[in-house]
Order: sequence, then structure tokens, then C-alpha cells
Amino acid sequence: MHDDGRYDDPRVSRSEGLPPGAEPVSRETEQQSWPSGGEPGPAVRPPDCDPVVRRDVPAVGAARPSPQSYVPPPSTPDGRPSNAPSGRAAPVQRNAGVPSRFEPPVGGNVPPPVPQQPHPGTVPDSVSVTTDTPAPVSGVVSADPASAAYVSRETPTREEDDPPLAMEAMRAVQILNPSGEVTMPRPERTRVMCVANQKGGVGKTTTTVNLAVALALHGNRVLVVDLDPQGNASTGLNVPHHTGVPDVYDCLINSVPLEEVAQEVEGIPNLWCVPATIDLAGAEIELVSVVARESRLARAIAAYPGHFDYVFIDCPPSLGLLTVNALVAAQEVLIPIQCEYYALEGLNQLINNINLVRQHLNPKLEVSTILLTMYDRRTRLADAVEQDVRNHFGDKVLQAVIPRNVRVSEAPSYGQSVMTYDPGSRGATSYFEAAQEIAERGVKEPVSRNA
Repeated sequence: MHDDGRYDDPRVSRSEGLPPGAEPVSRETEQQSWPSGGEPGPAVRPPDCDPVVRRDVPAVGAARPSPQSYVPPPSTPDGRPSNAPSGRAAPVQRNAGVPSRFEPPVGGNVPPPVPQQPHPGTVPDSVSVTTDTPAPVSGVVSADPASAAYVSRETPTREEDDPPLAMEAMRAVQILNPSGEVTMPRPERTRVMCVANQKGGVGKTTTTVNLAVALALHGNRVLVVDLDPQGNASTGLNVPHHTGVPDVYDCLINSVPLEEVAQEVEGIPNLWCVPATIDLAGAEIELVSVVARESRLARAIAAYPGHFDYVFIDCPPSLGLLTVNALVAAQEVLIPIQCEYYALEGLNQLINNINLVRQHLNPKLEVSTILLTMYDRRTRLADAVEQDVRNHFGDKVLQAVIPRNVRVSEAPSYGQSVMTYDPGSRGATSYFEAAQEIAERGVKEPVSRNA
């Protein structure tokens, strides 16, 4: 197809609807001058031309229009003349006050605009579709007094909570308890709790450390006995447990009094810790030939001259003599359960061993507390494990659930518990709620006494 830079209106013939001397309007060229040529002739259009704007081929012998009688019509921002037909539906006009598409002619010799021919499936440009009501804009309040009660969803209201940082600061103050008041009830007698589970990595040490710190910060006197040869509880409380430090091994094998081994935890009032060193790894072998080997730890705790509200015993991930010593010395068993299938698989064996110890060595022993740890709300498995544990143990399962939180894992690397490392985190808040629930279950009425 030949292109000479001119688009002729396909709806108008050169001999129809034009006054004498007038020529059709070019669609692309806005120049005021054309090179002079011969007489104009009728335009020839291809037979397959559709209503979409196409470039027509001029007839043989046709001449370009004379510049004396040519005045270009007003054009649109995209370069098309205002009276050019459109091959697609006209856009919706949302403002009813928009003036007409065709402006009045500027020159006297300019022909009037030719009306457009309708095409199936399109809306003529001369027809304006208007909407009386503008589309609502999110977050904008109308100035109309009748709609003054409208409030955007993004606009904060007075009933909403405080900002997240303010809420985190409030939780941190509540957990740290800088006033030192007794805000958690203290039991009438010492509660010796054994934190046991032969499954490793379920959070026994983390639970022991954080519960002990939470109770100590709120007015309870707490002793932590690290019975795990790895000594992780001693690390979490920043208590020295290198070789040569008096530890729980001396109490079990050499009958050293517990008060000579216990160390006060720095920065946490009312909290003491009996550390464990690598020497404890050989204690199980040495205890085999010792008389009353199962009750060595129970007698050491009973002989302690001071009074404690809570004694937490961190057990190793096994069912050997060290764990049996802890079960005999304790009155209650706290079982942390990871929300995974493997943690449930070995739970039945642990319950059987606890029943054996109750029958033969410690009739007062009972499973009093079940704590769900490492709970991931994004998985259905965690929810299924929680439902199974709650259906089996009932009220023994704490309502507080410990979620997966990186702050809980970071705290031991700084020699701290999560309660002091990041008191406003979700992990600290969850352990604080668990400690408060344990304290409230231990007494029927809050005990207000200071030691």
C-alpha cells in the first residue's frame, strides 16, 4: 500500500458534502502548505477496508489540495483530528460537563464536521456515557454533611489498640517488674518440679531457665538444679560451669551440701543455680555401686537450710539414673512437648517410667503440667498435635503455648534468658504467661509474703 502522508476521510467523497473549492482534510499532516499539483480526483479505497482508520491509496491523476482553502481542524491530544472515526468503543465520560467533541470552525471556508457512521460493537464518539455518582475512593472521607459519619477502614479509631511499639514496651515493663513487688502468688510449701522428656530438643532447658527467671522476677525464690551433663541451663543463666567448679556431681557422688554448690544468678534477684560440669557425664556409672543411688538428689535438696518457693530440676534427654534421681526428688513432673509427631511417639514410654517410679520409689510423684513448645501456627500438624495432647491430658495442659521465636534461641548466646534479653518478644510473653499460670495453679489464693 502506498503512503503519501495523507489520510482521507473514508466516509466523505470529494464531490459530496463540500462547498465549491473546498477539499477534504488530511489526517496526519498539519502543514499549511502543499506543493501545487493537478486537479483533485476521487479517492480509491481498498475493497476490504473496515471502519478502523486505514491509509487510502489516492487515485491515479489525483492532485493534492490547494493550500489557499485548507485550514486543519482541531486535533485530539493523540494527533488524530477530532472528527476522525474510531475503531474501538469510546471511553466512558465520567464528567457530564465536558463540552462537545467538535469545536466550532475557525475559518470561514472550513466545512462543517461530518457526522460519524455507527458501527456494530462500537459506541459513536459523539455519544457520551455519563455516570451521575463518582466511584468511591478508599481512604477519603466525603465532605457531604449527610455522609459525615463515614469513616475509612484505614482510619484509626479510639477503640483500637496502642501502636505495636507501645504495646511491646508495656509488656516489657510487665515482665521485668522493675518495682520488685510480688505479683505472682507464692506457694505455701516448696514445689519441686522435674522438667523431663527423654526426647531431645523439645525445650526442656529453655523452659526451665525462662520459667525460673519469670517466677524470680515476680517475687518467688527459685533454685535451678542443672542435672544435664551438657550444662546448658548453667549457660543460659550465665553461671560458670567449667572444669573445677563445684557442681551437682559433688553433691551426688561426694555428698557435698547443696548450699556450698549453689551460685546466685547475677542480675536476677531471688534466683540460684546449681551448675553441671562435664564430670556429671560419668555420674551414672559411678552411681551404680552407691547405696540408695536413686535418692541421692532428694536428700541433698531436703537438707538445704534455706527456703525456696520453686525448685526446677533440668533432666538430661534420657531415662537413666540421673533422670530417676530427679523423679524421686520431685513432687511434680513438667513435660515440655514439641508440636511434632516424634515428640508424641516417646511420650508413652515416659509416662510408663513415671508410673514405675511412683509405685516403687516416690508415691507423691504426679504429672502436673504439660507445656506445648515450638508451636508453629502456619502448619496443620502443630494444631493436630495440640488437639491430641489436650484431649489426652485435659486440664494438665497449660493454656499458654510457646511459639517458635528466634529471640528464644538467641538469648543463650548472650548468657541470658529471653525474659531479660528481649522482654517484649512473643517468646518472653508466652513464657511469662506460662509461669503465671503455673503459679496460680499452685495456690488457691494469692499468698502475700516476702522472704
